Amino acid sequence: MIVRRLEEIIGSERDVKAENGNWASRRLLLARDGMGFSFHDTTIYAGTETYIHYQNHLEAVYCVAGEGEIEDLETGETHKITDGTMYALNGHERHHLRATRDMRLICAFNPPISGREVHDENGVYPLIEESGER
Repeated sequence: MIVRRLEEIIGSERDVKAENGNWASRRLLLARDGMGFSFHDTTIYAGTETYIHYQNHLEAVYCVAGEGEIEDLETGETHKITDGTMYALNGHERHHLRATRDMRLICAFNPPISGREVHDENGVYPLIEESGER
């Protein structure tokens, strides 16, 4: 059984922040945990816009606080995000994520990330192969 508390993650190596200050990702489960997915508590800061394109991962996101929008760059559609909204990037969609108020997002990635990933210049997390530890 794995039990972790957010307060233990904050300030640790599992607390990853964007170089540009747009977001902070607290990585509760990683590939080395052996669950087959990774699980994150992420804050997207108000007034920011982030270009993302997960070419190597599928992601499901559930908003538990805040407000913003996601713009699907494949279709041009924009969807409002508020507390209680879920979106899933099941087609590796290129998108812009914007926050009008700090958004707290609960995210799951498949395949799981190692924990070292940050978006590259193309908005992509690299695929880092890492076997799970139990």
